[in-house]
Amino acid sequence: MTIIDPRLGDIEDDRSGTKKRSMLSLAGNLLAEVSLPKLIAACILLIVLPGLMLGAAPLIASIWIVSVSAKLSALLSGIWPILLLSGFAVVGWFGGRPLFRVAESSFWSLNALVVQPGYALLRETFRHVVESLLSAGASDATVASVRAALAAGAGLAMGAIGLSAAWLAWPATRWTAGLTDLGTPHQLVLPAVANAVVIIAVYLGLAGLIWGVADAVTPQPGDLRSFHRSRADGRRWRIAHLSDLHVVGEQYGFRIESGRAGVRGNERLRSVLARLDAIHAAQPLDAVIVTGDLTDAGRSTEWAELFDALTQYPALSGLIVALPGNHDVNVIDRANPARLELPTGPKKRLRQLRTLSALEAIQGSRVLAVDRKTGRLGVSLSDALKPHIDEIRTFADSGRPRRPLALAKLWLSLFPMVRPPVSDDGLGIIALNSNAETHFSFTNALGLVSAEQVSALEIAVRQYPHASWIVALHHHPVEYPKPAKALSERIGTALVNGSWFVRKLQRMADHVVVMHGHRHVDWIGECGGLLIVSAPSPVMESVEGSDTYFYIHTLEADRDRRLRLLEPERIEVRDPGSVDC
Repeated sequence: MTIIDPRLGDIEDDRSGTKKRSMLSLAGNLLAEVSLPKLIAACILLIVLPGLMLGAAPLIASIWIVSVSAKLSALLSGIWPILLLSGFAVVGWFGGRPLFRVAESSFWSLNALVVQPGYALLRETFRHVVESLLSAGASDATVASVRAALAAGAGLAMGAIGLSAAWLAWPATRWTAGLTDLGTPHQLVLPAVANAVVIIAVYLGLAGLIWGVADAVTPQPGDLRSFHRSRADGRRWRIAHLSDLHVVGEQYGFRIESGRAGVRGNERLRSVLARLDAIHAAQPLDAVIVTGDLTDAGRSTEWAELFDALTQYPALSGLIVALPGNHDVNVIDRANPARLELPTGPKKRLRQLRTLSALEAIQGSRVLAVDRKTGRLGVSLSDALKPHIDEIRTFADSGRPRRPLALAKLWLSLFPMVRPPVSDDGLGIIALNSNAETHFSFTNALGLVSAEQVSALEIAVRQYPHASWIVALHHHPVEYPKPAKALSERIGTALVNGSWFVRKLQRMADHVVVMHGHRHVDWIGECGGLLIVSAPSPVMESVEGSDTYFYIHTLEADRDRRLRLLEPERIEVRDPGSVDC
């Protein structure tokens, strides 16, 4: 008799599992176990220094203007002032641009991690409270109107909070300085902080107000009423949509979020692949899309387990188009959500490079990067990585790259990855990276699609104007219009700029379908005419002895290039078996 069967797990496996622990419990664990020195260092690097740079910018600019004016007035007095002015201009040109990029990047990081999540928190809190009071028989139109009104209310609340903070900090601000102030720079610290508070608070309030108004006037998401009926003259594609495989590196390993509530090991994944391979042999698939979280924590052993499973199905492997999820690149510690990683540490970059290496092995010759300079699709992922192979290997061995900024730019430059259509009027796939840059286990699920990626997406669509497209990403762009049992189910997981992203895609809604994962549940709906398809996880929501499922979608394009969704085929995945104790 085994008193405690280690194959069944225990309380330690539930430590980071939201299925077994509430958000309040996880927050308490965070406060108890977070590393205060790391937290202080991270706050200085991510908040204090960028804030001081932002607040000091007006003071430095005024000193620069005064200096330039003085130099200009002395231009005719000799050659030395001219040389000094030229040197000043050169330093400003070459040194100012990198500083501007740092300030711009820091500003948008604050925007992504504070402003929009703050607005989303207010919006979803209002919705959660009010929608729980609505009668069960409320019409869809009523619910949509209420959701729009609450979005506007959240925007007004954000505006009031931001402008109030700016009003309180205004008396301590100072917006100009002179050369004499450089003799006592410590006296400029407080005004710089006050300036930063006012700038960020005003932006927070105005941005929240704008987002609230934009959400209120944007059509609200709703369940898809009916599926398209196939026509004889339509072009059709069969797409298997998987997501959130959460491969673990141990035979009896449990997943981060589910703990013991999830299936052990990777047997369920192997059942999924075997079923897919049989389906493809009987009725060929056009693509297998995996919308992120291929691994549970982005560890080497987990990628190795995934490759071992895929090796058995070469025909299937040649169809896969995958993209990174937050568990592949953002999770810091499987067991401790309080674990904090400094931005200067190598682990985040290492997870990104592991993911790039894995994606190259899966689809390197079949997906293309976008060449921003030419405005066209560029070389394959494999070719784009070739010049950097030595650097990547050196970093993987030592954790100290020779050119760390080059590797950071490489990660950003390779998304989106595009599988172009076979013909001008075929079906293409655009795989985005929707993971926000975070260094904290507790905030690892944040999502953000950058404007640069959307611009590259538009380049691909323009290059094939008669094609249909699947836009694939990990995070859901909108919160689903369905009741949630807990507020924690609604906060911090959707794209923080989801409404903006949806509005950008609505202009091409007739020939685009959005596919995502992240929530582990299936939902098919539309927002302003844009079709949105969420994939269930074939492993994460399973329990011992239960079945899971995934979908095979059939897309059809008619003569007018309008892309429609036929009724999907639900594929059941049987439980591979229980452990005999």
